[in-house]
Amino acid sequence: MAHHRIKGMIAMSDPRVTLIGHPAPAWLVNYADLMTELVCFFVVLYAMAAALNKDVQKAKKDVEEKMKEDKVATEVKVSKDGMQITIEEKGENVFFTSGSADLSPRMIEILGKLSPILKKLADEDHDIIVEGHTDDVPINTSHFASNWELSTARATSVVQYMIRDLNMPPQHMAASGYGQFRPLVPNDTEEHRATNRRVVFFVKNQPAKFEPAPGTKEKKPEEAAAAADDAPPPDATADAAPAADAQPPSTEPTTDNALPLPQEAPAEQTSN
Repeated sequence: MAHHRIKGMIAMSDPRVTLIGHPAPAWLVNYADLMTELVCFFVVLYAMAAALNKDVQKAKKDVEEKMKEDKVATEVKVSKDGMQITIEEKGENVFFTSGSADLSPRMIEILGKLSPILKKLADEDHDIIVEGHTDDVPINTSHFASNWELSTARATSVVQYMIRDLNMPPQHMAASGYGQFRPLVPNDTEEHRATNRRVVFFVKNQPAKFEPAPGTKEKKPEEAAAAADDAPPPDATADAAPAADAQPPSTEPTTDNALPLPQEAPAEQTSN
């Protein structure tokens, strides 16, 4: 079968043209590898975005030094989503009274060391989520029906204390509880249970900030409110100006202007 060559196009019989069912040219393999490597490269850059944040890196170093001085089992991780600070109940570090959400003196001391570092991040628009975690020993008291409720109450106690006594900004604080459902290690020994009883501070990365378009000026809230007060009502002009074709009211007597005829008074009604 003869192949007709179209002007300006490569003939189908040319070896540079790959037909369906024929192997791809050799250069395509190298090209595909290059594209894959570029995708991986940008994914790594995205994952390291938080790690390159100088404020977060400094806070990570400060937390590790403070907790090391106080001999608190602490793990600090930085990811693309933010910084995660995990403090565990090991040794003498008991954070809460057994079976309750009341902060222990040791926990109050630890929060006093952590709060200045976290407050700097919160003042820079970083949101901080406090997570509560327990072991798998079941609980059923008059205050807490499950470990899930206990862990949530403990996280809330930490947030309330940090806001009330340590001046943390409440608009950047939140609490959540996971109960025994996210253990770090199996709950098969007392040491492992102490590891799973922990409090986690998750510092989220700053939200994206969008700059106004060039040449535009963003109005402040008070300026926008003043402009809205000065603007005339939409129908004020239409109501004030009379219609051009409106006729003055007639003073001639008409049947509509006639006085009503007297009517008999209605009969008095009585209730059944």
